[in-house]
Amino acid sequence: MRILGVDPGLRRTGFGVIDVEGPRMRYVASGTIVIPTAIPLPQRLKVILDNLREVVENTRPDIAALEIVFMNTNAASTLLLGQARGAALCALADRGLEVHEYSALQIKKSVVGAGRAAKEQVQTMVQRLLSLNGIPAPDSADALACAICHAHFSPLADRLGGSDSTARTWRGRTRVRAGRLLG
Repeated sequence: MRILGVDPGLRRTGFGVIDVEGPRMRYVASGTIVIPTAIPLPQRLKVILDNLREVVENTRPDIAALEIVFMNTNAASTLLLGQARGAALCALADRGLEVHEYSALQIKKSVVGAGRAAKEQVQTMVQRLLSLNGIPAPDSADALACAICHAHFSPLADRLGGSDSTARTWRGRTRVRAGRLLG
């Protein structure tokens, strides 16, 4: 299975692609989409949309994983981040990918073993888990960690008969959670 992980942001959106075969994970590609801050918001969102479409075209993932956004202390920042996530979701859905969502806590716990891990710890563990020659950039590391998180959760969800209550899955217009159709 080839997994595309996305760490959305309005200034920098990270992406990371891994191949998973049984317990083995192999690095395929990663990078950061740098969004110019001098252009209006609609064009910034289009940069995310267009670049993620291109990443999907070039890497041909089977599935995607995306970080869930929670309310921060600054509501305006949270709203802007949500719009960046929306552009990312649209790019992935436009390419027909099933998208799984994980919280930052789930991602860090899956990769580092601690939900409150520092960015540097995530970068180091991603490097080790994927046998990379160097430490990946922060946004790329977060996206790769999201893909690794899905690689860890996916077999569990399969064993539980698809009733993975720890993540949200989007398939077209239908939302599935805890194995129940929500509409």
